[in-house]
Amino acid sequence: MIPAHLRSPVLWMLGSIVGILVLASAIVTLLKRLHPDRSYAELTQRIQSWWIMTGVFAGAILLSRTSSIVFFAFVSFFALKEYLSLIPTRRADRRVLAWAYAAIPMQYYWVHLEWYGMFIIFIPVYLFLLLPMRMVTIGETKDFLRAAGTLHWGLMMMVFSISHAAFLLVLPAERNPIAAGAGLVLYLVFLTQFNDVAQYVWGKCTGRHKIIPTVSPNKTWEGFVGGLATTVTLAALLAPHLTPLTQRESVAAGLLIGIAGFIGDVTISALKRDIGVKDSGNLLPGHGGILDRIDSLTYTSPLFFHFLYYLHY
Repeated sequence: MIPAHLRSPVLWMLGSIVGILVLASAIVTLLKRLHPDRSYAELTQRIQSWWIMTGVFAGAILLSRTSSIVFFAFVSFFALKEYLSLIPTRRADRRVLAWAYAAIPMQYYWVHLEWYGMFIIFIPVYLFLLLPMRMVTIGETKDFLRAAGTLHWGLMMMVFSISHAAFLLVLPAERNPIAAGAGLVLYLVFLTQFNDVAQYVWGKCTGRHKIIPTVSPNKTWEGFVGGLATTVTLAALLAPHLTPLTQRESVAAGLLIGIAGFIGDVTISALKRDIGVKDSGNLLPGHGGILDRIDSLTYTSPLFFHFLYYLHY
């Protein structure tokens, strides 16, 4: 009996991702030989970072369900840490920030316990009420609203939203016998990341008409539509192997992930423009920080989860 997290479609999908990276690496090597006068440093860095990210993600998926949950917990931790390093915070709120960080292991503990009721209300109800109360007891009222809103938004995006991807792992395996929870996570993460790449490539090749030039000057209608069509096509092709979705549902899931991914991307771009930074960090060479890589996932994770949960669980 093959463990739920090692069903053959999961292994096949991970192997396909490695194959894509091998092909991308080969293309870059060929381009360097054909055009030695051009610089492909950034593209090389991007692919190298993708190799590292894929290796870590695949390792977490293949080891066990618990290791996968811990992986997402660390993603939330580093994302929140990066976010709080960019956003001005009040000196008086240091202890409040400790409560925010402490919420991460608690949120993922509910995931590990498969306790949907607590998972779904812990941050938007209990933390939403607790953190302002803790701020009040400090006695500092200057910039209170900004500080509370900043922290709430960070927890919702970096922890609550991302934890939905982890909860896919603990959904009943009998509802998706072909690939279990690991298949659902692969489906979501692959389509979200590939949607970003597809929109970028389509935009570079055919982009003429900008969508939101004041927020993200490189985003074009051509890139958005081309990337969306690519994502919908892949969603329909992969769904029978990784999910319990029907053909119509998979098309709807592709549209949801493509559109939500774009919105998540430009929302984080608006945040970075507001505080005057291009990248959120330098943890991932060629990509920037972890926020630059999971921006789309902050929107696609909760929306895809509840779409799937409503239809099949």
